Amino acid sequence: MMNLRLYSKRFCARRLLSALAVLACSSAAALGANNITGLVRNQSRGEPAIGDEVILIRLDKGMQEEARAKTDATGAFTLNLQYPDKPYLVRVVHQGVSYEQRAFDGDALSLQVFDAEPQVPGVTGTIEIIRAGTKGNLLHVSDMVEIKNESSPPLTQAGQRTFEAYLPASAKIDSVLAAGPRKVSEIISAASVPGEPGHYTVNFPLRPGATKFAFNYDLPYRGHAAFQTRHPYPLRQFAVMIPRTMKFSSRSPAFEVFATSNTDYQVRAITQLKAGEGPSFAVSGTGALPPIQGQAKPQAHAQSPPKPPTSAQVRPPLLSSPRLSSGSMRPESSSQSLVLGALTAILLVACVFLIWRTRKARRITAQ
Repeated sequence: MMNLRLYSKRFCARRLLSALAVLACSSAAALGANNITGLVRNQSRGEPAIGDEVILIRLDKGMQEEARAKTDATGAFTLNLQYPDKPYLVRVVHQGVSYEQRAFDGDALSLQVFDAEPQVPGVTGTIEIIRAGTKGNLLHVSDMVEIKNESSPPLTQAGQRTFEAYLPASAKIDSVLAAGPRKVSEIISAASVPGEPGHYTVNFPLRPGATKFAFNYDLPYRGHAAFQTRHPYPLRQFAVMIPRTMKFSSRSPAFEVFATSNTDYQVRAITQLKAGEGPSFAVSGTGALPPIQGQAKPQAHAQSPPKPPTSAQVRPPLLSSPRLSSGSMRPESSSQSLVLGALTAILLVACVFLIWRTRKARRITAQ
């Protein structure tokens, strides 16, 4: 009788242990299915990024922080999800600079971070495009710039004055937008420099790769506006785009007519512009600058972040004829014009998305 009782107790204990083991495995499986894992590497040093903050942001009706973690000795992290069916953004903060990547449940990410310095060699400009058109008694201007960080070893330029813009003194800024190499765009602020009207600085890190800025502003307009350009970095290309009904003038012989098949625009362009004070120009007359073709529209599902249109969907006029019409082209002008067309496509597509984000943010604020 004693042996029977002992056997029953042992049998029950084994059953209990088996049940607990099954429950533990089920919990582990459920945890594995509802998380995002990743490895973070410091590309400046060629080693794992240890002790960096990792933030999980849910992209559902805005941006909501859901969890935090730290990278371990191998640069690894795990983030547990509360809503595995939602899209997420994983943000790694290294030396005060954020590096982000979109993610979904079950993703195994590989993220790169870089050491930050206030000044980094190898930062230069690729292209700047000034688009202007009239709106009543105002001249609306979009000044779009692409900056490339090709530092070696790769470093991020970070600080209070990572980029400087020189606008007309009477400019009233409507919005300033930026997009880093990961194309995660955001609305940023610009600080005016005391005693220097039209001089603005921005605090937006220049990560390795291409960073795009768009300064949208209005000028009081009575049929004529003069621009004295100034550029913090050398540029491969500088272009001015205005409606066909307006007039462009400049004393600089460096401006060349850029032939396009688009009857709505006219373009003047300069190749290989040095840093510092650049050419002056003026516009006169009236004409509304038409919207970029294929402008992004809000998608039906708010939880799905909009995707920027491809270059095939947006056909900026500079792509239609990648050759300057001047007969005195230098041997490299044809290839540089192709560069201008390609960079313009990238820049304009990014700015379409940035402008859409601005309008959406304003609608949400107004509600």
